Amino acid sequence: MTRLATLLTDRAARTPQAVAVRTAQGDFSYAQLYQQATRDARTLMNDESHAGTLADTAPNALTAITAIAGGAWDLLRAAFACSFAGTALAPLDPANAERRWQTLAELGGRHIRRRTLPPSGAAQVVPSAHDNVEPQPNALPAPPPTRHDAPALIIATSGSEGAPKAVMLSHANLAAAAGAANARLPLAVGDVWLDCLPLYHIGGMSILHRCLHAGATISLHERFDAATVWEDIASGTISHVSLTPAMLSRLLDLPHSDAGGDSAGASPRPPATLRYALIGGAALSRPLYERARAAGWPLCPSWGMSESAAQAATLVASDTPWQEGDVGTLLPGLESRCDDSGRLHLRGKQIMLGYLTPTLAPGVGLTDGWFATSDLGQIDAAGRLRIIGRADDMLISGGVNVHPLDVESQLAACPGIRDIAVTAIADPVWGDLLVAVFVGDASPESVREFGRQQLPTAQRPRRVLRVAQLPRNAMGKIERAALRALAQEAT
Repeated sequence: MTRLATLLTDRAARTPQAVAVRTAQGDFSYAQLYQQATRDARTLMNDESHAGTLADTAPNALTAITAIAGGAWDLLRAAFACSFAGTALAPLDPANAERRWQTLAELGGRHIRRRTLPPSGAAQVVPSAHDNVEPQPNALPAPPPTRHDAPALIIATSGSEGAPKAVMLSHANLAAAAGAANARLPLAVGDVWLDCLPLYHIGGMSILHRCLHAGATISLHERFDAATVWEDIASGTISHVSLTPAMLSRLLDLPHSDAGGDSAGASPRPPATLRYALIGGAALSRPLYERARAAGWPLCPSWGMSESAAQAATLVASDTPWQEGDVGTLLPGLESRCDDSGRLHLRGKQIMLGYLTPTLAPGVGLTDGWFATSDLGQIDAAGRLRIIGRADDMLISGGVNVHPLDVESQLAACPGIRDIAVTAIADPVWGDLLVAVFVGDASPESVREFGRQQLPTAQRPRRVLRVAQLPRNAMGKIERAALRALAQEAT
């Protein structure tokens, strides 16, 4: 039982009244979500002139991949509809849909189409216990069969560096990832996972799979709004939340009146009902970690990527000392190795089928099942991982290898800095002349002086630039190419 369609059918039959999804407009029970999903699946089928019931339609009669753009609720609907219809979903960012679609059309060739779903209307309130709706195990027809190794989800990579690619994940990949994630951060019936990450990224979409496997509830936010997310957490109903470091920082910056801190100016302290705050999508700095832990946040630093169907390693919240880059051990079912250059490699059931090509051939981007990540790291004797940074971000300053994350982590502690990133411009003396780009009230000279005191010579920024905001993508990752361009323009 690995597909979303199969999981939803089972939940709708056994616990039809249980809340599957919470939205700002209302709640959907598992039964209501099943009804919505099957209606949407028929719409996709009818688009290709395959009218009839789900059981009457062969999944392989449909186009292999369906690209759909939309907000969080639309993409959640699309995930279930495509699973019932037997076609893989390629979720598109509505703000960038045309460019992403052109890339996917080139990569997928004749196997991909673009569709939209009709408006569903506002969510309806779940019936109360007094409505006397009884579970009916096995009362719903099973969705049509689909191979577990068939593509289920196509995720376009961020393209923050290099040529855009698209990751093919199978039903089995997604099921393995959900099972491993739920084993590390236990999730059960009655739990609620707050999802404010974009569903066109694997981080947001993976929460659907975890919750369906566990029978838990998704608290779906259309976008990240710090005050709204905090209100949801503070309500005492949220057990799990996924955040990027940038999102966590904005939550900690909420005014006292909005955040409910213990004293004026204090960072918000979450209720004890929040058991896990999964942090990923970008590097977590030590100052931000310490600030959040001091406020009682149950931080779980993680490491993952689209190619590993989200989490690959996660450190469970702990009061023990934390080293920057520490992401704990691998999730069950994964194995890793570190090559001579320090690059991390992964293998396991949740590792992608391969990158999308016009033939849909599996294995592209893999070597004997191993995926060479873009990250440099270390693995200790206990199997604990420390992520140093991306291999393609490495700079050479004065003949010395310098990783931006090492410099950023030190400069982040400078008073008056709220956000910082380090890049370089070409220089005849230094090779890569380091440029620190920051947001905050500090003066550029104070940042330079802090660097002189805290950093070795090769790691000291030679130029410092203050900006209103850093170029980040929707997941909070620094857009390194845009950062370099910003530094170059300022010279």
